[in-house]
Amino acid sequence: MTGSAALFTDRYELTMVDAALLDGTAHRESLFEAFARRLPDGRRYGIVAGTGRLLELIERFRFEDAELEFLREQRVVRDETLDWLADYRFRGDVWGYREGEAYFPGSPLVTIQASFAEAVMLETLVLSVLNYDSSVASAAARMVSVALGRPIAEMGSRRTNEGSAVAAARAAYIAGFDATSNLEAGRTWGIPTMGTAAHAFTLLHDSEESAFRAQVEAMGPGTTLLIDTYDIPTGVETAVRVAGTGLGAVRIDSGDLPTVVAAVREQLDELGAVNTRITVTSDLDEFTLAALSGAPVDAYGVGTSVVTGSGFPAAGMVYKLVARRGDDGEWVSVAKSSTKKLSVGGRKNAARRIDSTRTAREELVFVGDGPDGEEEFADDDQLRPLMVRLMHEGRADAAYTGHAGVEAARAHRAEVMQELPIEAFRLGRGEPVIPTTYR
Repeated sequence: MTGSAALFTDRYELTMVDAALLDGTAHRESLFEAFARRLPDGRRYGIVAGTGRLLELIERFRFEDAELEFLREQRVVRDETLDWLADYRFRGDVWGYREGEAYFPGSPLVTIQASFAEAVMLETLVLSVLNYDSSVASAAARMVSVALGRPIAEMGSRRTNEGSAVAAARAAYIAGFDATSNLEAGRTWGIPTMGTAAHAFTLLHDSEESAFRAQVEAMGPGTTLLIDTYDIPTGVETAVRVAGTGLGAVRIDSGDLPTVVAAVREQLDELGAVNTRITVTSDLDEFTLAALSGAPVDAYGVGTSVVTGSGFPAAGMVYKLVARRGDDGEWVSVAKSSTKKLSVGGRKNAARRIDSTRTAREELVFVGDGPDGEEEFADDDQLRPLMVRLMHEGRADAAYTGHAGVEAARAHRAEVMQELPIEAFRLGRGEPVIPTTYR
């Protein structure tokens, strides 16, 4: 593999460019839009994630010698198109919702304006990033909302591929998770990492006590000891005896959690370990977290459900051409009209109506002047603009990339959650919590 992102795409994108170059339409200025026609079944809102990753990948979208040679060997496009690809650089503009923003059906999440050839090749890249990352973030946000302020760590790397593991950790952190078990996510995105020992460490030793002693000697009494390898009450007693009443935490990874957690808390208190925390990590999702809301749990670790979007591993976003320049230089609105796959053509801007209680009530999508036109809501103090310029002439705004971009997205998500109506946080099936209106 090389450092290029150019082949993270589908073949038909290059063959469209090949044909468009041949007939002269490749250079028509075009506007593509990524949006979701609907939310995953029963969800009331979504969270945008992956934007910062996407911007960095677009900057790396280059056809180097290795990529061009592969395309030549496979006879994907004509030699003339290979010459054009060799000089390819995305030089367009990207607008969109800030990472960490809430979204609803029809929200124009990312708008890409460039020549048709420049923009159409980004379809698969845009959707593969936004669909996965937003799915993870949307599920993670639901988990955070029912955790009631208790810390949650992402630990699902073993339940997805190695690249997705890093992306999932990033998306979950933006959505409010506090840490990840994945070291590459820590290195790449600056996310706090956590982890101590698994059952294998206990099973390696001749006894649970010797395993605990080895861990405490290496990590100190403030470590977290896994107490359910054998018998939980015995594990609790041994952990406190070895580490003392200053033991940092115990971890429970099995059993009828509400019952087990209550019993462990009572035993810890009786042994004098009143400040020892209880961490739970056993196939948790938003529903089990909600069921544990009244239990004396201090922290959670979530794996499979968060990296798989809690049942919805893709957010259902699409990438459509919505406008192009006509021969007269004017913008022409275009839209798909297929049954159940309708799209709304035109250049768009968006704002959210916020009432006097600072609660979001409506998503407004303005069709007309595009994302750089603000006259639609400039004089209305109840409208919060949603679209920002993410990339200008092929260069990403550094505010939305790297470590700083992740932290900004995390902070923005926390602010946005304060605006959503209380109905947004119900776990039962429901419609999007605010309607989308086109104007």
